[in-house]
Parts: sequence; structure tokens; C-alpha cells
Amino acid sequence: MTPQQIELVRTSFARVQPNADAVAAAFYERLFTLDPSVRVLFKGDMKEQGRKLMQVIGVAVAALDDLGPLIPTVKRLGATHATYGVQSAHYQTVGAALLDALRTELGAGFTPETETAWATVYGAVAGVMQEGATGAASA
Repeated sequence: MTPQQIELVRTSFARVQPNADAVAAAFYERLFTLDPSVRVLFKGDMKEQGRKLMQVIGVAVAALDDLGPLIPTVKRLGATHATYGVQSAHYQTVGAALLDALRTELGAGFTPETETAWATVYGAVAGVMQEGATGAASA
């Protein structure tokens, strides 16, 4: 990621944080609309799930200057998600739902450059999670 992309992600995430619960709810609503079959993967309290989601995103955003130390944790997260039934194809749907939720929350502030920056972050994190899931499947 470029320094400009990192700044775009951090600035836009700071604008989203005050409405984190609503953004998480919009994310899950969009996710379940895009792929209703994933609804069964979520067994717990969705408000708590949303808080965890936003917390994990916050950790990733804070570490954008050096994601290296997070890689083992993100791989474990991918391995854990695989045990829940998350499949490789779900990552694309999750990415689309995330971008849609950010677009809705940020409105005109979700510029094409901001979208590209978020897509880059998500692609990197999702790729590492998928590596973790693949490692878990072969173990």
C-alpha cells in the first residue's frame, strides 16, 4: 500500500468509528443479502459479532504501516474461520459487503481512491486468512 492509501483508510475508518455498530449491522445485512447461505455460519449475538468485526478492522488499520507482525494472528483467524465452515468463495462476498457498508456510511467521502485503498487492505488480509484456512485444511 502507498502512504496515501494508508492515510485514506485511516481517515475514512476514523469517520466510521463513531457509528461502528450501525456500520457493522449494515455490513451483515448486506452480506446476508448477497449470500443468504452464510447466515447459518453465525450462531451468536450479532451485535457482539459486529463489535468484534469492527475491533479486528481497527487493529488492521492501526497496523497498516507494518502488517508483518499481524500475519500469524490473521492466519490463525483464517484457520478458525475454516472450522466454522467459511469457504474460499465467501471472502469475495465479504469484501463486497464491506465495501458496500463503507460506501453507505461515508457517502461522497467514499471516493474511488478510498474504495481502491480499502479493497487493497481487504485483499491483503483476506489473502492471508485464506492461507491460514488452507494450512488448517491440509493439517
